[in-house]
Amino acid sequence: MEEKITLCGDNCIECPRYNAHTDDELKAVAELWYKMGWRDSVVTNEEIACSGCHSHKKCTYQLVECTKEHNVSRCNLCDEFPCTKIIDMLKRSDEYKIKCKEVCTEQEYIALEKAFFNKEKNLKK
Repeated sequence: MEEKITLCGDNCIECPRYNAHTDDELKAVAELWYKMGWRDSVVTNEEIACSGCHSHKKCTYQLVECTKEHNVSRCNLCDEFPCTKIIDMLKRSDEYKIKCKEVCTEQEYIALEKAFFNKEKNLKK
């Protein structure tokens, strides 16, 4: 199985946002992100389009900045792993998993699980 694991353990290859390219796909992702509470509203296609994790992207968990500061490409390569930022991120991910089961269709849940809810396992690879 092909993977593209982010610095925090997400799998881009499975991510609906990363894979959305048409207007309809982007709109569906914006609606899903709103349903999950990851956005306060259904945002524009331009705003929801994924440009990947990189140094000028604002990370919810400040991990982009942290990996840069610690000179590592992924969190699990840091001497401080697992730090409080990672522990907090994994806790929040578990909370999102519960919410996802409540508000998403089975197909949406499966997609988000593959992309986002295996962080800890992915970081241990």
